[in-house]
Amino acid sequence: MLVGVTVGFVFAAERRQLILEMVRANGAVSLRELARVVQTSEVTVRRDVRALEAEGLLDRRHGGAVLPGGFTRESGFPQKSHLATAEKTAIADLAASFVEEGEAVVVGAGTTTQELARRLARVPGLTVVTNSLLVAQALAHANRVEVVMTGGTLRGSNYALVGSGAEQSLQGLRVSRAFLSGSGLTAERGLSTSNMLSASVDRALVQAAAEVVVLADHTKLGTDTMFQTVPTDVITRLVTDEPPAHDDRAATELQALADQGVHISVAGSGAGSGPGAPGGSGDAGRRREMPPLPGQRRTHPLADGRHGPQYPGPGQGGAPGPQLRSAVPLGDQAPVRVADLAPRRR
Repeated sequence: MLVGVTVGFVFAAERRQLILEMVRANGAVSLRELARVVQTSEVTVRRDVRALEAEGLLDRRHGGAVLPGGFTRESGFPQKSHLATAEKTAIADLAASFVEEGEAVVVGAGTTTQELARRLARVPGLTVVTNSLLVAQALAHANRVEVVMTGGTLRGSNYALVGSGAEQSLQGLRVSRAFLSGSGLTAERGLSTSNMLSASVDRALVQAAAEVVVLADHTKLGTDTMFQTVPTDVITRLVTDEPPAHDDRAATELQALADQGVHISVAGSGAGSGPGAPGGSGDAGRRREMPPLPGQRRTHPLADGRHGPQYPGPGQGGAPGPQLRSAVPLGDQAPVRVADLAPRRR
């Protein structure tokens, strides 16, 4: 429960002091909650948070504000679960539409991937490999979905299994794609997180997949944290939400990611396409596609001269792995029936 006060009209200096007190009391507070407490708009609160950040009194993270030191701190699950909830829901709806019956995927830890897992429970014949207790819990009663958990040591702040046990259990695994989230995403460094053990397991999840899909709401765009998990040239697709019109940093980062070859799917607030209904009626106008620059070649850490850019399947060389069914790559799906945004050429 957030610690706060109810106030009437306040001047900017008083309002910012209240915001600072809220963040200090709770560690992390969403913009929506701050706006409710100080009784003003989220636009005004965002401006206040930026001013306080410029003074070094707090940091902007994940659709809210946190105590300073974002490169070494990480908000716990209770704080993250209340931030950017509408955006995470839209992202999860759209990401689920890319998963097909009988596919095998890996899903990393995070509140956005937990939302995705709730929607994957409706996909028949699906196999989900995960190191997240929350993802597994969301799928626990899905009788048509097989859940495979890694080993490892429990990290209580995000209910994820980490460490050498988790990484070793992923060796030899082959799936069609990985769905990952993180603490920040930039065109320069790719996806990053604040915890070394979490970053190491995420890298192992990437090694198991032919394609990498990153789920990140607009508040993470342009945010850089300590440990890199997925370099930009390894990310196949980014699923995100529509940045606010005034958020130039997020818009610039999206364009830069597209220019580097990342296919970007933007979910609108009304996105509701779920598994089994991608591109169906009512889908037009709810998501946008920003394709990568023509001719840009996506790379993957598993690619080499023998196998090309895609991960080798059973019988194609390399160590034999579990016989998991795999859907067609994203690039082979039917064209999405939405307006394309052409990336700006450099």
